[in-house]
Amino acid sequence: MREPSNERDRALARAHIIVFANEKGGTGKSTTAVHVAVALAAQGRRVAAIDLDTRQKTMARYLENRTATCRREARELVTPRFEVFDPSRDANIERRLDEMSEDAEFIVVDTPGRDDPYALKAAGRADTLVTPINDSFIDLDLIGQVDPDTYKIKRPSFYAEVVWDARKVRAKADGATVDWVVLRNRLQHLAAHNMRRVGVAVDELSKRVGFRVIPGLGERVIYRELFPKGLTLLDMGAIENAGMSHVAARQELREMVSSLELPEAAELLERERTAA
Repeated sequence: MREPSNERDRALARAHIIVFANEKGGTGKSTTAVHVAVALAAQGRRVAAIDLDTRQKTMARYLENRTATCRREARELVTPRFEVFDPSRDANIERRLDEMSEDAEFIVVDTPGRDDPYALKAAGRADTLVTPINDSFIDLDLIGQVDPDTYKIKRPSFYAEVVWDARKVRAKADGATVDWVVLRNRLQHLAAHNMRRVGVAVDELSKRVGFRVIPGLGERVIYRELFPKGLTLLDMGAIENAGMSHVAARQELREMVSSLELPEAAELLERERTAA
């Protein structure tokens, strides 16, 4: 592929960047990022993953466990190539994303659950920005403040402003838009009054701020059990004593990936053909 000569060519040639970002921890962000990366790789897509959390490295550790399982059990598990971002070696995250784009259709970026300058720059390069939240008003407060009496949205919160700024950066860079997706993780399987209230508030805020709302991964113990071996719900043959709960969770995963509305392989190939 030739070197893109202008901004339009660069936009056509680069990978689709999916950034998982939330400045609050404990939302299932890394688990969701790993499952999306593996799901895309299992579809035959060229996927690269980069972990910006240089302290916890949860996504990288998850995939390292997966690689170790392949060696230990002589299994073939589809695994995206992955790395941990090392700012001490090269602090230019935007350049690293460009380099990773050279042979990837998708780049999955996992960010720390805290304010982080590299996560902010990655968000400015996102095509799809995914913000997982737990189904509670505590997590919703990150993006919108709720009236304590009516449970209606009073105003967007600081993180909504952060995303707004990132979208402006992206629009200024190449005229593209960022598809912001708020993903409701850890939904309870029994309807509750509080869950309905949260749902109404999230839908109201989505219209004011401009994001899509999709269901994520349910509250299931199995996700915690999969981590030590680096397995995902797509690895049913490698999961011991897999049951109907695993099958139901796998369907949740497939519906979540579908709801992200990522570009099909044909669209990405067209980008490459246009830039070649």
